[in-house]
Formats: sequence, structure tokens, C-alpha cells
Amino acid sequence: MKHTPFTAKHLALGAKMAEFAGYNMPISYSGINDEHQAVRTNAGVFDVSHMGEFILKGDKALDLIQRVTTNDASKLTAGKAQYSALTNEKGGIVDDLIVYCLEENKTYMLVVNAANIEKDWKWIAQHNTHQAEMHNISDKTCLLAIQGPNATRLMQALTDLDILNLTYYTFIKGAFAGVDNVVISATGYTGAGGIEIYFEDKDDTAEKVWNKIFEVGTPQGLKPIGLAARDTLRLEMGYCLYGNDIDDTSTPLEAGLGWITKFTKDFTARTILERQKAEGIGKKLVGFEMLEKGIPRHDYEIKDFSGAVIGKVTSGTQSPTLGKAIGMGYVRPPFSNIDSKIYIKIRDKLLQARVTKLPFS
Repeated sequence: MKHTPFTAKHLALGAKMAEFAGYNMPISYSGINDEHQAVRTNAGVFDVSHMGEFILKGDKALDLIQRVTTNDASKLTAGKAQYSALTNEKGGIVDDLIVYCLEENKTYMLVVNAANIEKDWKWIAQHNTHQAEMHNISDKTCLLAIQGPNATRLMQALTDLDILNLTYYTFIKGAFAGVDNVVISATGYTGAGGIEIYFEDKDDTAEKVWNKIFEVGTPQGLKPIGLAARDTLRLEMGYCLYGNDIDDTSTPLEAGLGWITKFTKDFTARTILERQKAEGIGKKLVGFEMLEKGIPRHDYEIKDFSGAVIGKVTSGTQSPTLGKAIGMGYVRPPFSNIDSKIYIKIRDKLLQARVTKLPFS
């Protein structure tokens, strides 16, 4: 297994570790519910250095991004970021990602999922017909997400940059915790507010930043958070997890990501998705809450009242914030309306659930 620059810290803190996307990652420290509530009510730190980062540079960088992503990156100016997706020849999602504009029309950073780094790199390179400059900086980039309603207030002491007024999907670059050229963004995956910090892993930089974050934060309740709580936090918001809720066989339109699919430009799978938009989709990703006792899990069958299979669960958990079981899954469109009754097959029982709005409440 690969390690992040913070693995020794996780082990010293007694984290429960497990393999995730080829990395030895912290799953939990004090327990999922405790860590979840810490992020929802105060602040917590996630090591997400396993994520991938690509730099695309040059006069053709934007053209390449426009070709391979569904969203319209031409709208980005320096300091802005954008959620987007890579699509394959059949309209399926190669990956979801965030595009950061470092220098308008010149330099961009693409942040991709850890398990897809090699696949994404090959896919983008395959379409790089105009030879934009590409650099894979994943192995030398540290990424920490400091999330929660008090995160920016706690971290403001470590930088002269104004992070208190950093608006959603924007970023700034400068010194943080004594380290220069840190990208500080507001593109979190928890719905709780906060920042993410990207910086180069060299010498003892990683340990220095980690120590300073907790020197400032620990007296005010800042906690290290594992990937298990990251999953429950993102699910409460209805955010997709690649490999669960979206994959190479699901299209952005089926996944409810039409808002990041812009037909005002040409991109891979545009024709297929235009046809799908006109003709209609065969499945739709929905959120649902359980009306009977039981926790939905990935790949559980979703059925109608008669017991006919109408879809499958992609994500599910017992929501720590809401105190009820929630999930997401694909169903046939007639069953996707809010308040539609569906049934989840759990241990040979059909348990009733209700389609609900996202984020969950």
C-alpha cells in the first residue's frame, strides 16, 4: 500500500487504518459519530493527500480541458474553481473532478479521485492532440481538508490571507503555516464549510503544517477525522462518490449532474448526451430515507410494491445528524418523484422508503 506524508501521524494518534484506493488511510480515530459531529458543529482535519492533481499549462490547456470535461471551463477566471466530469465514448463518467484556474487561459489544476489517477491521466493525454503541457504532481502534493463551521476562524491565525471571506468554489494562493505557495480553496466535500490546502511535500513541510494546524486548533476542539465520517458527511449532502453513485456506466444526466453538462461547447460524449436528454433517461439517481428500521447498503436491490426490481442502492448509512437511515440509488424514472414509495431489500425483507430531496433534512 502507498502512504501519505501524514501516515505516521495517523498511526501515532491510534487511527484505525485500512486500504483505500491503494493507500493506507485513516478510517476513524474517536469513532464515526463523534468525528461526524465534530465537523458539523466545530471543525475537523481530513488527510486527503491520496487525491490526484494534474497541472495543464500553455495556450492549448483550456482547449484540452474543454474537450474532455462536461462543464464550461472558459467561464473560469484566476482564483475560481469548477466542479466537472470527464465522460467516455458512451456517455459514462470516467471521473468527477474539480478544475482550478491558476492563470486564465494558461494554467489549470485538475483534482481527480485517487483510484482514477492513472485512468484519468491516460484519458486526458489521449485527447491532448494539440500538445498542451501536462504534469502529474499527485505524488508530491499534500492535501488537507479543514472542514466545519469554525474551520476558517481557527485557521485564520496561520495566514495573512483573508480566508474568512473565501466564497464557495474560489481559492487564493500564498503563505500558510509558514509555507509559501499554498493553494487555499473553499471546495469542500462535507457541506460544513471550511478550506482545503494544497502544498508541495518537501523536506519536513508536511509535518510542520500538520503540527501548526493542531497547535492552533486542538485547544478549540479541532479533531483529526477519518474517511468513514467523510463518507457520512458527504452522503447527508447528497454528494456523489465515484465508484458508488457514479461510474463509467452512468451518465451525468442519469446522476443528476445535468447542471455541470454544458451543450454550448463540444466535448466527448456531447452527441450521446444530447440524444439522451431529448429521448429521456432510463434510470435516475435519487435520495431516499428509510421509513422502516434497516440500513441500506451499496448494491442492495430497490423494488416496487409488487416486488419487481426497479433499481439498486449506491450509497447508504445511518445519518448521525438526522438520526435516521438514508441512502442514494438509481431507480426507473417513474419512481423518482419526491415522496414516491420504494422498497429496499434488506435480509430478505422489503422495507419501505421514501424518495426525498437532496441534501437530506
